[in-house]
Amino acid sequence: MLSSLLPADLSLADALLLVLVSGFTSALTAAFALGGGITLLAVMSLFLPVPVLVPVHGIVQLASNAGRVLVQRRAVAWRVIPAFLLGAVVGAALGANFVVALPEAFLDIALGGFILVVTFARLPKFAAIGPLGLAAAGGVTTLLSMFFGATGPLNVALFSKVFDDRQTLVATLAAMTGTQHALKAFAFFALGVALGDYGVLMLLMIASGFVGTIAGTHLLKRVNEALFRVVLKVILAVLAFDLLRRGLMALL
Repeated sequence: MLSSLLPADLSLADALLLVLVSGFTSALTAAFALGGGITLLAVMSLFLPVPVLVPVHGIVQLASNAGRVLVQRRAVAWRVIPAFLLGAVVGAALGANFVVALPEAFLDIALGGFILVVTFARLPKFAAIGPLGLAAAGGVTTLLSMFFGATGPLNVALFSKVFDDRQTLVATLAAMTGTQHALKAFAFFALGVALGDYGVLMLLMIASGFVGTIAGTHLLKRVNEALFRVVLKVILAVLAFDLLRRGLMALL
């Protein structure tokens, strides 16, 4: 039976729910560039123990982003990836060797405030950012992802002003975020994190995620560019205010 292949502390009903949520959140991200990763992390936190939460989430998201790159590969702006990757390698290396001492409440407030500022501020286009800015973005967001889990909103907030075409934005973010999750997975395995008991669960979540990616990509091709930008800002604002709410409530 399938239940015998799952972790002892996870029921079959809970596992099936996670598989369904993985498909839905992959569709959401494929259509609107974000929202899926952080939603999946929130749901997974209800069922998985803390020590394996971020590693399992990272591997599932790695596969989800890889599937999105495969499906949307013609829209990826490959020219930005090398500099971003270089910074991401540095960020992952730092994250694997240092412990962040900041309380989670302060991190939530900082991330929420940053997302709001970047989303609604005027930012320079890609030509003005250059390789150094891309490397810095890759380093900082990858470092944060080692501890925060899902930093997709940070990447989207930074690069939504960089690419004018929604398909280029979504596909390129998939390549960037997939790179970060690959480095995270390597770092966690290097640190000896064992996830063998979660292998079947991850495979099922990856499979449903790919189906969701195909569905979300069809929606992305049909949605109006102006509507896409409005929905993107709304999702970013909701996520940012939720981070601020959680951080402030934890402090109070």
